[in-house]
Amino acid sequence: MNPAAGTALAVLLSLVSAAGYALAAVAQSRLAAASPAAPDGRGALRALLARGQWWWAVGLNAAGALAHVAALHYGPLTLVQPLGALTLVAALPLGAYCARRRVTRTEWRGALWTLAGLVGLVAVTGPAAPGEALSLRESLVVAAATALLIAALASGRLQGSGGRAGRGLGHATASGIASGVASALTQTLTAALALDLPGAEPTWWQTALLAVLISGFATGGLLLSQAAYRGGLAAPLAVVNLSNPAAAAVIGVALLGETFRAGAWGWLAAAGASLIAARGVVLLTKGGGGTGEAGAAAGTGAGAVVGTSAGAGAVAESGGLPAARIAGLAAPEAEPVGVPLPG
Repeated sequence: MNPAAGTALAVLLSLVSAAGYALAAVAQSRLAAASPAAPDGRGALRALLARGQWWWAVGLNAAGALAHVAALHYGPLTLVQPLGALTLVAALPLGAYCARRRVTRTEWRGALWTLAGLVGLVAVTGPAAPGEALSLRESLVVAAATALLIAALASGRLQGSGGRAGRGLGHATASGIASGVASALTQTLTAALALDLPGAEPTWWQTALLAVLISGFATGGLLLSQAAYRGGLAAPLAVVNLSNPAAAAVIGVALLGETFRAGAWGWLAAAGASLIAARGVVLLTKGGGGTGEAGAAAGTGAGAVVGTSAGAGAVAESGGLPAARIAGLAAPEAEPVGVPLPG
């Protein structure tokens, strides 16, 4: 395949990946809004696994991941990663359409600020030179430290008095970190299977342990994003998309000897991009769609749609405090108003 055709295919696959992730985020947010309880207890988890909508969301996430991996096969990381940021732009109108409302001007501004910051981060966080995979010892240390950080974020200890919106962003941050660490451990597992892992050759049980850790972080990231969407879609999705590459960058710089592109200027650019993205997230949390959704839900008796979901992973409708409060109400048994999801 010639380079032009490969680049075109990489762009197409990247767009498919972004669409898959966006549809999955909207499906998760609608499911979270329709659930009478947060999916953090045993009973709630069983109820979640019994819903066909949940498995559709899982399938869409898997399809997005496969398309992303395929895009990386045909195109460079510097092209594929920024296109992945379109997930936020696609999820915003999709979520609003399902809620039968318009995307507010504040939400569009927030999405554009976040998108600009995310693209800037991706542009400078790639390593100046390829780094080696983590050793087995480093992988275990990273896994343990990440588990403690995720536990603190999920428990709300690091959010202070931010209320439901703060807990949603905490879950979203934990989800992105879990996914980023799962990617780093996948690189280590690949090197282990190829017998190219730094240090001594791993035994079969060490390789199996890596696989279990990867599965745990990947599953945890998905469940944390589901919890995050109970407080809204747009802001949590933006935070998930930001914290994922940030976690990978921290691991690369701290343990693999990587550095930002352009040296010291790269660090400054990363800091500026982070501030831009943070402004976008703030705008998304103040998006203005919650009031309209609340009124629609009150008029139809289907409060499940209102306010979207909240945390790990996801970005779509509004993130305002009114919507977050409404999302905490017990939802009726009926499906939310809007475009019904399969299952």
